[in-house]
Amino acid sequence: MSGLMLPVLMLSTVLLGFTAVLSAAEFQRFEHAAKADGSLSFLVIGDWGRRGAYNQTEVALQMGIMGEKLDIDFIISTGDNFYEGGLNGVDDPAFYESFTRIYTAPSLQKQWYSVLGNHDYRGDVEAQLSPVLREMDSKWLCLRSFIVNTEIAEFFFIDTTPFVNKYFLEPEDHVYDWSGILPRKSYLSNLLKDLELALKESSAKWKIVVGHHTIKSAGQHGNTAELNLQLLPILQANNVDLYINGHDHCLEHISSSESPLQFLTSGGGSKAWRGDVSWWDSKEMKFYYDGQGFMSVQITQTEVDVVFYDVSGEVKHKWSRTEQISSAVL
Repeated sequence: MSGLMLPVLMLSTVLLGFTAVLSAAEFQRFEHAAKADGSLSFLVIGDWGRRGAYNQTEVALQMGIMGEKLDIDFIISTGDNFYEGGLNGVDDPAFYESFTRIYTAPSLQKQWYSVLGNHDYRGDVEAQLSPVLREMDSKWLCLRSFIVNTEIAEFFFIDTTPFVNKYFLEPEDHVYDWSGILPRKSYLSNLLKDLELALKESSAKWKIVVGHHTIKSAGQHGNTAELNLQLLPILQANNVDLYINGHDHCLEHISSSESPLQFLTSGGGSKAWRGDVSWWDSKEMKFYYDGQGFMSVQITQTEVDVVFYDVSGEVKHKWSRTEQISSAVL
């Protein structure tokens, strides 16, 4: 799958059950077929790549069990894929040691759709985006921003790290790889315009946006001010159902009093932050767990079911929406 954008010609490549369509649009689009009955199921994991440490291996084991039980179609990674500083090249052994060697269950050999996190930007970003990694492990796919269409649901993966001012103004002792981002103002403007247009044109029953950074969170990082200002209004105006993120190392569900939009954090793939929480308005805060784990999502034409699991596979929280009626169950 070349990253080349052709002005007229459209090309398709089929890998692991999805089709990549390259067009003149900024966002590369992938077609991923749902099940024969039109339903869809997937897992979400974030903030994981630690060579198996901090219970990463144990979380992967439970993901494999649930993946088989739910007959998942793919896996979403919400970023911070490789700690502490991304990959240092396509030959970095961390790719095998933190990804290929860890997620070995048969059910996890489906397509992984991954975004970049702030820790990934501290390494060689182009290495994570490189097709060389897909040749090494065909389930891997990571791009800055892209779209996955399953007909029943459309997923909009967004590169959130360049929005955050402190990485540019106060990087501390970290060095970020901004190649492909500068000039930053133009990059962000184009990203938001392309996202807004894609959301407006979407005819999917369910619209889901995925990014690394939080919009609303009671965790250590809390709300991301730049996303609340620039991204959130676009999501609300275009009837997005779910915003899925990582960044805070927890499992979390916050609802919105302003729209049906739900904020779901799945950042418990390895190291978690025990006791680091600023409790939210109880009317919006539906669930917070400061341990490791992951999330599953099942979708039909009339229903979305979300379940959070801990490192032992125990169900910690369930939420569902049927048509326009939502409920939260602890």
